Amino acid sequence: MNVRRRLQSERGFSLLELLVSTAIMVTVTGAIFALMNPGQGSGQMQPEVADQQQRLRIAHDVLFKELMMSGAGPYQGATTGSLINFFAPILPRRIGRVSPDPTQGPASFKSDTITLTYVPNSYSQTTISSPMPPNSAELKVNDQPNCPNGRELCGFEAGQDVVVFDTTGNFDTFTITHVQDAAGHLQHRGQDLSHEYASGASVTMVTQLTYYLNRTTNQLMRYNGVTDVPIADNIVDLRFEYYGDPNPPEFPKPPAGVANCLYDAAGNYAGPGVLPATHGSLAALTPAILTNGPYCGGGGNQFDADLLRVRKVRVTLRVQTALEGLRSTNAALFMKPGKARGSDRVLPDYRVAFEVAPRNLNLSR
Repeated sequence: MNVRRRLQSERGFSLLELLVSTAIMVTVTGAIFALMNPGQGSGQMQPEVADQQQRLRIAHDVLFKELMMSGAGPYQGATTGSLINFFAPILPRRIGRVSPDPTQGPASFKSDTITLTYVPNSYSQTTISSPMPPNSAELKVNDQPNCPNGRELCGFEAGQDVVVFDTTGNFDTFTITHVQDAAGHLQHRGQDLSHEYASGASVTMVTQLTYYLNRTTNQLMRYNGVTDVPIADNIVDLRFEYYGDPNPPEFPKPPAGVANCLYDAAGNYAGPGVLPATHGSLAALTPAILTNGPYCGGGGNQFDADLLRVRKVRVTLRVQTALEGLRSTNAALFMKPGKARGSDRVLPDYRVAFEVAPRNLNLSR
C-alpha cells in the first residue's frame, strides 16, 4: 500500500494542467512582446529623426549663407557697390556652360532652381584697358595697384572664375586659363562674350553657383558652371519665392547715347512700372512678372528687368525619411508614399520655410 501511494504521488501533470500552463505562458510572453514592440519601433525611428533634422539643417545653412552673400560687388576701383546696380545677381534658372536653361519666357523660370552671383573677399579686381570684341579669347586689363614688378596682375591666377560687366546690364563669366602679367592679358576658357565691352568695364573674381532639386534622385544639387555636386539627400521639395521693391529699378544706367533694358538712347526711362506692395513694403514677384520682359543683357545671360527689384527670397524645403517602411500612403504627411501599413510607426516629412533679405541687395532701402 505504501508503494502504491508513493507511485501515485510521483505522477506528472495531467494534459489539462499542461494546456492551462501553456496558455498562461503564451499570454505572458505576448504581453512582454507587446510592451517591447513600441520600444523597438521608437529605437528604429530616433536615428531617422536625427538624420532628417541633420539633412534639413545642412540644406538650410548652405542656402541661407549663399543667399546672404548674393549681390556682393567690387569694393575697390572706380566701380564699387552691389552687383544689383549692374546686373541681376539672383536668377530663377540655371546658367553656365553645361545644360543652361532658356533665357526668355516662362521656360526661363523654375521654382526649384536659383543661381546666385557675388564677388568674394578677393584682391582680384581690375578693369578692361581697351574695347573687347565678343569673340575674343582674352581680356586686356589694367595693372592692379600695389603689385610687385613682373606680377602686375598679382591677384589673378589660372583656374579662377571671373566676371566682366559694365553699366549696360551685360555680364559674362569665364575661367582664367593663363595670366600674362607683362602684356596685361587674361586668357580665358568658355564661350564667346555676349557683349562688346568698352574700356573701363569691371573684371573681378566671382562666385556663381546654381542650387536646384533633382527630383529623380531626391537630392539638393549645387552646380558651379562645370560640374554638379549633391549637397543633401532625400530632399523631396524645394521652392523659391521672390519679393522686391515696388518701385521700378533705376540701375544699371548706360552712358549717353546707349540704350539698355531700362533706358532708351536718349536717356528716357523705358523699364517696368510700379508694382503694388503685397508683402509688407515689398511686392510679390510672381513667375509672370519675372518672365514678361523687358530683358537685359545678351546671349545666355539675359534676364528679366524685374529681377533687378529682388530684395527678399523665401525658401521652402521638405525632407523625407530614407526608409520606405516609415512612410505611409497618407498624401498629407508624405510627398512620396512608402510601405508602412499602420499609423503608429510612421515618420512624417519635415518641412521648413525661411526668408532671406540679402544685405547687398538692400543697401539703398
